[in-house]
Amino acid sequence: MQMHVAMPNLKPEGNSMPDAPILDLPLIEGTAENLAGYGEIVADPERQKIEIVRWPAQGWRPVDPNSGDEGGTTEGIFACQWVGDVLKAQNHAVGGDYVLGWSCLPSEASEARSTLGRHRALMWRANYHPDGGQMFYPLEKAPFVVPLALPGDDVTPQDFKAFWFDGSKGLYMHPNVWHDGVFPATDTGRYFGRQGRVHARVSANFPSEFGCYLGAPLVRGSAI
Repeated sequence: MQMHVAMPNLKPEGNSMPDAPILDLPLIEGTAENLAGYGEIVADPERQKIEIVRWPAQGWRPVDPNSGDEGGTTEGIFACQWVGDVLKAQNHAVGGDYVLGWSCLPSEASEARSTLGRHRALMWRANYHPDGGQMFYPLEKAPFVVPLALPGDDVTPQDFKAFWFDGSKGLYMHPNVWHDGVFPATDTGRYFGRQGRVHARVSANFPSEFGCYLGAPLVRGSAI
């Protein structure tokens, strides 16, 4: 039986998020070629290797080669649901409870209805995991989008691309690749997830750091 410590919820309170300009991301087909450097296509989740990064040395003495990478992985369902204009998610692998984004500006968002339709998801944050990789595999075989950026702490909003997946296969992300959660192109989405058990997280907040939201398209017609 797996035991998980609940992590801090990543939920903005009410309409506390500011209005800000929207940077629309290019929508890219999630192919093996396009994902080079970001990750891999997952055909069989049971055979997908999850990379675990060795704990970094604190000084000039190296970490012993048979230690520092033995935490293993944790797994569970990553469940997403559009509630009106708000995209909510829970990551049962790590006890996470999130608001991933909105289909309109937060000040206009309603949980009772879809104000503008769900043509895009406005993303307010991203993170990466320095301790290991992460996999999402769709359980309902429905299309989904994952915004990604290559590693580096000097990331900017312009570094992100939104990758489109038709739901027939999953996504594996390498350690240190910037991402958020999964944005379903349908009302709900359930994904089998597996990732490093340590679950270290380094985050960026787009409205506070860059004065914008990232707009991830959810309509395939604009994919390149």
